[in-house]
Amino acid sequence: MKLIFTSEFTSLIMKKILALIFALIGWFAVIMQYQLMLEDSKFTFLEMTIQFFSYFTILTNIIVAVYFTSQLGKNPQQIENSGTLMAITIYILMVGLIYQVVLRSTWNPTGMQRVVDELLHAIIPAFVLLYWIFIGNKNNLNYKQIPRWAVYPLMYLFYILIRGHFSGFYPYPFVDVFTIGYSQVLINAFLILIFFTGLSMLFIRIGKALRISNND
Repeated sequence: MKLIFTSEFTSLIMKKILALIFALIGWFAVIMQYQLMLEDSKFTFLEMTIQFFSYFTILTNIIVAVYFTSQLGKNPQQIENSGTLMAITIYILMVGLIYQVVLRSTWNPTGMQRVVDELLHAIIPAFVLLYWIFIGNKNNLNYKQIPRWAVYPLMYLFYILIRGHFSGFYPYPFVDVFTIGYSQVLINAFLILIFFTGLSMLFIRIGKALRISNND
């Protein structure tokens, strides 16, 4: 009994330490990116701030930072919904994968911008993935959760298309209506939705396999 208690206590402490580290890294990356954009912006403060919060990368990294911050004060007896971290993991992996495949070649940041860029698009996604694999709750994962997970990216798509129509600002080239037109934007959005669904299904399968493996 004492051994079990010690093991659970050690696991809880490790989880809290990792949550603290990831929260600090997440907030540092987001705040530093805001500062860098502020220094380099040719727009008004208000417009720059709106544009900053119009990036899926920024919004998702904020979600990650908020999640790990919330873990610091969570009751250890509270059982987390298995879909929460899973959804966040899918979102941040989408950020990382799309950036690596589609966007990395479009610019070449240097200095602190390079550091922040790697944190937002590579290091934090990798940290979240590893945290989910080794620590995250994987009980009760099921495919019916996927439509709920898709609400956030779909709402984001509607937001940037509506705002872009009036402001002319589209945060990513594959949703730039002025350049590629609505038809291509909708095709791109559909392809991303398929990718999102496929990735979600894959990780639900992985989660179920890891849960069975841990139980054995």
